[in-house]
Amino acid sequence: MFRDLEALRAAGVPLEFDVQAQRYSIPRGYFGPPTDMTVDEALAIWALANSVGNRPQLPLYEAAHTALAKLERSLPPPVRHKFRKIARSIRLLPQKVGSLAVKSTIYQSLVEAIEKRRSVEMEYASLTEWERITTKLRPYQLMFCQHSWYVIGRSSLHREIRNFNLARIESLKLSNERFSVPKSFDMEQRLGNAWNMIPEPGRDSHVVIKFGSLVARNVAEVNWHKTQRTRLLPDGSLVYQATVSGLNEIAWWILGYGDQAEVLRPAKLRRLIAQRVRNMAAMYGREG
Repeated sequence: MFRDLEALRAAGVPLEFDVQAQRYSIPRGYFGPPTDMTVDEALAIWALANSVGNRPQLPLYEAAHTALAKLERSLPPPVRHKFRKIARSIRLLPQKVGSLAVKSTIYQSLVEAIEKRRSVEMEYASLTEWERITTKLRPYQLMFCQHSWYVIGRSSLHREIRNFNLARIESLKLSNERFSVPKSFDMEQRLGNAWNMIPEPGRDSHVVIKFGSLVARNVAEVNWHKTQRTRLLPDGSLVYQATVSGLNEIAWWILGYGDQAEVLRPAKLRRLIAQRVRNMAAMYGREG
């Protein structure tokens, strides 16, 4: 029996000894590693686990890092050797993300609240109200977008579904109030054709942008939006088209390309970009 126990330990299986019951057991929730993992599959998991870089302060990273270490140990020696050799030859530049080092407790509380369908009492530093607000939130979903984590749910203060940035949650406490996610709630439907994650009210806008030859191919190589269509012109420039729910988010993206991007349609977006360019020119025109 003890030889069997040692064999289990050598295979990485955790064992616990109950003094009162005088017996060994495997902790609840543990399951064995896959026995048919290929190098490509292990490499894919390694790439995903390391895509945010070595940042243990980020939610999910620490668990992904330890899971990867366990996975690597479970691979057969020839596969493990090949995996390590390939992994050393690949480098992923991590995505720039906001630090949630001091928000890990809030993140875990939201995960628990979503799992148990319990409302939370929340204090939030709002950028739209320009003050700290207090609301009871029914958290429906967590989402990572544009460098940060967000929780989406119904706010008692706003009486509607809102997005809240975890970095701006000042305090959060689980309540005893339970809720059900409405059957009508659909994240894809809520996002609509938003450029990132904030759809604006009103009809969608058909956007046409002309990119200069300096950046045209770089723009064409990326799938920026699910509705996009691109057309390279003989002079090396690019005509980019998309249908978006709101203009403010895409405006910031366009401004990032400076004088290499010109909005052709709609006129409203063209005026918005022009006004921001004038504001920038006025700011930089002032003597320091």
